Amino acid sequence: MRKAPNSIDADVLLDWYGETARDLPWRRREVTAWQILMSEIMLQQTPVVRVEPIWREWVARWPVPSAMAASSQAEVLRAWGKLGYPRRALRLHECARVLAAEHNDEVPADVDVLLGLPGIGAYTARAVACFAYGQRVPVVDTNVRRVVARAVHGRAEAGNPSSRDLPETEALLPRQIDRAAVFSAALMELGATVCTARTPDCSRCPLPSCAWVAAGRPVSEIVRRTQKYEGTDRQARGRLLDVLRGATGPVERVRLDLAWPRDPGQRARALDSLLVDGLIEQTDDGLFALAGEGGTAPQTS
Repeated sequence: MRKAPNSIDADVLLDWYGETARDLPWRRREVTAWQILMSEIMLQQTPVVRVEPIWREWVARWPVPSAMAASSQAEVLRAWGKLGYPRRALRLHECARVLAAEHNDEVPADVDVLLGLPGIGAYTARAVACFAYGQRVPVVDTNVRRVVARAVHGRAEAGNPSSRDLPETEALLPRQIDRAAVFSAALMELGATVCTARTPDCSRCPLPSCAWVAAGRPVSEIVRRTQKYEGTDRQARGRLLDVLRGATGPVERVRLDLAWPRDPGQRARALDSLLVDGLIEQTDDGLFALAGEGGTAPQTS
């Protein structure tokens, strides 16, 4: 039967995914919902190659939420290493405590219940429901939005997130529940490996039709700016956190000053933001430590 316009051939996409999908460890059958939740939190704005070794360490160290809940915030922050955006680690630790105390050490399957957990947003809740429990729910990340924008709507870019994204993506899902969950993973895989933002490889695309290709591959009107890291507040925050992760207790302010000497104003701003985010704390005598370690013995230079 001929496919209706503005659709994606599920049979073709699922066959392609079955043959070419990357063997990512969190996709394996034996992986638990908790371990999938950890991977989803880690993968936000972070490449797979950086996430995989840390995820493996976390699965071995904290195979269930109660194991993480029994660890301190500082231990979790140290284990997070350089994945970036370390507030995710604190929120995941908080989530583990709630799962252990209120959900019998299990990750809920219901999207609405998941949304009530600390640090779990709309994307993560649906990703867990879909990939851990096989539910037919739309899972919309940047890759999915880009594939849908191109293949279905003929646009080079998805533009800003919209309230239309979820219903439009849900309309593409196969009616069969088990096929729908795999279809969601396949859409993501296509966007991550073939229909990429900067250099889409249309010669490798399995889709028999694409509205963007049919329209002559119109050029995006969005001007992409490379985000620099060197010299930013993010880098300054990272340097200060490195000092505290490497210590076993509170450190004197001079240790932090030496970690970012180039701009005292920026250093002060970075330090204040770390305090506001709850990643670090200041003791009564003016020392600094990772969250939860303000009461341990001081580290001097």
